Amino acid sequence: MNKAQRLKTGIAALDDVLHGGLIPERLYLVDGNPGSGKTTLAMQFLLEGARQGEKCLYVTLSETREELAAGARSHGWSLDSVDVVELMPDQQHELDGPVTMIQPSDVELSETMRKILEAIERSNPARVVFDSLSEMRLLAQSSLRYRRQILALKQFFVGRKCTVLMLDDRTAEGPDLQLHSIAHGVMALYVAAPAYGHARRQLQVLKFRSSDFVSGYHDFVIRQGGLAVFPRLVAAEHGSQFDQSLIKSGVASLDALLGGGIERGTSTLLVGPPGSGKSTLALQYACAALHRGDHAVSFVFDETKAALLTRSRGIGLDLREGSGAGEISLRQIDPVEISPGEFAAMVCQCVEEDGARVVIIDSLNGYLNAMPPDSFLVAQLHELLSYLSNQGVTTFLVVAQNGMLGASMTSPVEASYLADTIMLLRYFEHGGKVKKALSVLKKRTGAHEGSIRELWFDKLGVHLSEPLLGLRGVLTGVPVDLGGRLD
Repeated sequence: MNKAQRLKTGIAALDDVLHGGLIPERLYLVDGNPGSGKTTLAMQFLLEGARQGEKCLYVTLSETREELAAGARSHGWSLDSVDVVELMPDQQHELDGPVTMIQPSDVELSETMRKILEAIERSNPARVVFDSLSEMRLLAQSSLRYRRQILALKQFFVGRKCTVLMLDDRTAEGPDLQLHSIAHGVMALYVAAPAYGHARRQLQVLKFRSSDFVSGYHDFVIRQGGLAVFPRLVAAEHGSQFDQSLIKSGVASLDALLGGGIERGTSTLLVGPPGSGKSTLALQYACAALHRGDHAVSFVFDETKAALLTRSRGIGLDLREGSGAGEISLRQIDPVEISPGEFAAMVCQCVEEDGARVVIIDSLNGYLNAMPPDSFLVAQLHELLSYLSNQGVTTFLVVAQNGMLGASMTSPVEASYLADTIMLLRYFEHGGKVKKALSVLKKRTGAHEGSIRELWFDKLGVHLSEPLLGLRGVLTGVPVDLGGRLD
C-alpha cells in the first residue's frame, strides 16, 4: 500500500516503524502491562485524527472521563475534539447469553455491548479506541463468549470506514493469543525497572497484515507531549557518498605515527588506563575538524562539560561550542537516564541535521553503563559504527581499562575487532618519572608506524617524541634502558 494512503498515528517515529502508518479501516491490538503507555499512545492516535478533521471516539471501561482528561492535560492536550463514552462497572450488567456470529443488528446484545454499538452508530467515527479489553473479558466470564464478542465487534466495523485500536493490559495470564489471531495488527509495549535508574520502555510490532515493518524492539520514552519512539537503527538503510580522504590531527608527529592520518568514515579506538590522554587525543582531532570548517560532536559520559572545557583550554585547544560548521557540540550524557535506542537517535540527529563529520563517544564504559541489563552492547555498537561509516563520519571511541600498569590491565568490553584503528596508551616509568606512551596496534585502511612514542601535554598542546628506540618493554610499564637516548 502507498504510504500516502496510510493512517498517521500521531507519533512520527512509530509511523516510520510501520512504513508509513496504520492501514485504514482495520482493527489493531495494543498490548501492554499497566503503566506501559497504552492510553497515551491511544490519545495521540485520536488527537492526530482530530487534527485531520476526522471524528474520533474513545470508549473507556476502566477510567472515568475526568481521569482521561487529567492525563491529557498532563501532556498539554485537550480532549474536547474527541467523543468520550464512559461505561464504568457500576453501569454494566452481567451478560445473559452468548453473542452469535450474525450481524449485531439482528441479535440482542448485552447492555454493555449495546451501549458501545449505539455510541458508534451515533458518532459514526473514523477512529475508535476501546480501553480496555480486560473489562470485557471479565464481563464475558468465559473465553468462548469473550472471543465471540470480539469477533462480532470486528464484524460490526466491516464497511464502516473505521480504524479501531483495542487496548489490553495483560490481566490474563500472558499475552492473549486469541486476540492476536483476530486483530489485523498487534503492537506490544514493555516496561522494565532496572535495579537503578529510570524505567526502560520498549515497543515491538508483533503482527501487521499486508505490510512490512521494522521488526525487533524499539526503545521509547513517555515525556510531556506523549510517546517518543526511537526506531531500531538499521545501518544498511542509511548511506551517502563522501570523499575518502585522510583527516589530519594538527600534530605532525601524531599523523606520522598513523601513516599520514585517519581515513574519513572509519572508527578509531583509544584504549588505555584512566588519565593517560585518550579523551585529549580525541578532542585534538575534533579541534582540527573545527579548523577545517567541519562540525564535530562529543558525547560525554564520564565527566562534566565544564571540566572538559577547562581541561581543553589548559592545553590550548580552542573549542567553539555550537551546532554549525567550525563548531563542536558537547552533549552531556547521564548513562542511567538514557536507553541505547535514544542515544543512537541522538547520534543520527547530530549527523543528519547538524552535519557532524567527527563523532566522539567518551567513553564506551559509560555507554556500557547505559544498558546494564543488555547482552547486546557489541551488536548495537556495530550497527551504530556501520551507520556512521556509511555516512562518512570519523568516529573516536574511548575505552578506559581497569588497572594502571603492567600486563594485568583489562577492558570492560571487547570492541577492538569493531574498530578500524586501535591506538594504545600506556604509563611507563623512566628516569624517576611516570610518563605516557602511545602506539598504533592496528589500522585496517593503510600503513602505520610500528614504533612506540612518548606522549605529553602542555599549554601548547599535544606532543609526541621520536620513536623510543633506546627502551625495551615500554608497554610493560617498567622498560629496560638499552643505552639509547630518550629526549
